Amino acid sequence: MAKRTIRFGVIGCGLMGREFASAAARWCHLMDVNFAPAITAVCDANPEATSWFKQAVPSVKRVYSDYKELLDDPDVDAVYCAVPHHLHAQIYTDIIMAGKHLLGEKPFGIDQEANAKIGKAIAASPDVIVRCSSEFPFFPGALQISQWVKEERFGKIIEVEAGFWHSSDLDPLKPINWKRIVASNGEYGCMGDLGMHVLHLPMRFGWKPQNVRSLLTKVVGERPDGKGGLAPCETWDNAILACEAQSGDQEFPMILSTKRIAPGHANTWFIRIQGTAFSAEFTTKNPKQISWLPYEQGGNQAWHVMDAPYKSAYGTITGGIFEFGFSDSILQMWAAFCDEVANGTEGMLQPFHCATPEEAAGSHRIFTAALESNRSGNTIPLNWGE
Repeated sequence: MAKRTIRFGVIGCGLMGREFASAAARWCHLMDVNFAPAITAVCDANPEATSWFKQAVPSVKRVYSDYKELLDDPDVDAVYCAVPHHLHAQIYTDIIMAGKHLLGEKPFGIDQEANAKIGKAIAASPDVIVRCSSEFPFFPGALQISQWVKEERFGKIIEVEAGFWHSSDLDPLKPINWKRIVASNGEYGCMGDLGMHVLHLPMRFGWKPQNVRSLLTKVVGERPDGKGGLAPCETWDNAILACEAQSGDQEFPMILSTKRIAPGHANTWFIRIQGTAFSAEFTTKNPKQISWLPYEQGGNQAWHVMDAPYKSAYGTITGGIFEFGFSDSILQMWAAFCDEVANGTEGMLQPFHCATPEEAAGSHRIFTAALESNRSGNTIPLNWGE
């Protein structure tokens, strides 16, 4: 099969930039796709960050310290950008206006005003594909739940809970970084850092919160500053959002949680849906298993638990008896983005696309309301008609 090569530039050569490079190197893992990425240029202000790419990624032809030079590179079709949140508005806008397709890291702007600036650039560039990074819904168990929602299996929805928890910040001696500083991370704190993962599927399903009551907490007040002293942690560690959601003529409670300090969890993503006819849940804590409970009036109530086969959005060389993991979800997300760039939204080889700018904008509306709720102690209504 002839494949279109999509030439990528990477702006921000840290952890997630290297994960993209790893996904590109594993492209032979995918079957029957007519596209492939090639990382041709990288950019980071830190030479140590780009040195890894020069050594590990043979396709890299040029290395830049100024991202605008990368955007002028005619051998770059698309960009992956992973930079601190306060840089999103300017860099994302410049990428889009340069005519480069963009997969950007969440939350698409440090705040709602910055997100709106990115939105204006997208509106002015309709031929540019822009998507937000969010890989966990590509796990087979999550895709199965998406299919059950599409089939309207649940009956009347009773309650939904979704969350993303990790515990790497439980150690109070972990040095402070940019995610603990309002100027670089934003007031959202853990919500901006983790919240798009939590909201990706609810927003995709059309389950928009009609209001939000938030509980935001700062667990660790200060951390080592790397200079022998301590620096204050300015951003929220954990957030619990209690919402009333609406889907068609149904209204139901929805609990959304993002936690940097959740003892015992290492990047645990989960979604639980309870309904009168069907309930289901999936968590990356048990990535091979999916649970569901079908119910008929007067019948027994029994949870079914099954090992979820390795069945991904895009076919792979891996047999169904094996386990799906984080690196596989990254590969699937990148396949979806490249598919949309190569074949167009309507011509994608499968229908589940990456998180959209509209879904990211919805997350900003929710997080902004959550900040207001925390300040006032009130439940804040959300008007999606505006």
